[in-house]
Amino acid sequence: MSIPVVTGGAGFIGSALVRALLAHGAPRVAVIDNLSSGKEANLAEVRGRVELHVADIRDYSRIAPLLQGAPVVYHLAAIPSVPRSISDPVPSHEANIDGTFHVLRACVDGRVGRVVYAASSSAYGDTEVLPKSESMAPRPRSPYALQKLTGEYYCAVFTSCYGLETVSLRFFNVFGPRQDPSSPYSGVLSIFMKRLLERRPPVIFGDGEQSRDFTYVEDVAELCLKAARAPAAVVSGNVYNAGNGRRYTLNETWRLLCRMEGVEIGPEYGPPRPGDVRHSQADTAAAVRDLGHAPRFSFEEGLRRTLDWYRSTL
Repeated sequence: MSIPVVTGGAGFIGSALVRALLAHGAPRVAVIDNLSSGKEANLAEVRGRVELHVADIRDYSRIAPLLQGAPVVYHLAAIPSVPRSISDPVPSHEANIDGTFHVLRACVDGRVGRVVYAASSSAYGDTEVLPKSESMAPRPRSPYALQKLTGEYYCAVFTSCYGLETVSLRFFNVFGPRQDPSSPYSGVLSIFMKRLLERRPPVIFGDGEQSRDFTYVEDVAELCLKAARAPAAVVSGNVYNAGNGRRYTLNETWRLLCRMEGVEIGPEYGPPRPGDVRHSQADTAAAVRDLGHAPRFSFEEGLRRTLDWYRSTL
């Protein structure tokens, strides 16, 4: 196969990456997704240029032929939820660790050019130092965080042992259109948007003063493309932060959304969730230096674009 492959390409971030690949000249893109959380509808406007393979990354014999000879495999398929990994750790372990191992093994066997792996900022845990830099010792606080960190280590090992080019990007609270607000495990901003348009208060777990480095999905997709193109001698086997470098509390984020809508709705508060970190903020210096990371969307612009999308679809 001579076209790029995106595992999890029918998901929220994966489908944005597929559209970015096509916009940057890929004639077609292959997608591997078991559609457990991804949706074919996320690819609707580009479906004619997408080869969708409904397959599970935990099934080596199924995915290995699909990865054969790909120039780049963007490995985004995962069960991406801290609370879910705590309440039901077995499925996320199988998808996030076993599945990643199968993808990497298939890439070596299939002589894939490079793997860009979707890692997670949750690997940092609750260290007090801000911003979080790649040189800091990881302190995962949940099975999900540990699983994604294990994927990073596997990528580095496959680079050193088998010569597979890999780049791991630690995603920081990605948001944007097509993020599903219907699950209790959904990203907080998708839930905020839905509640805002319904004129209902959101439930914030904790005091709302926890802060996040919210990153617009199109900026993350662009960084994935840059990670695929960067010189192997510089980046292969490395881990990079894929954030914006700023942070916003949940309280100020909700207030900002209310101002955009011209409403005043006070949030409700619940107990803190196990495994959640207090503050998250990326040091993006390495990604800027080695990958040319240059986010185009401010937080407010990303919120407006996302809110417009939810308004037109909900």
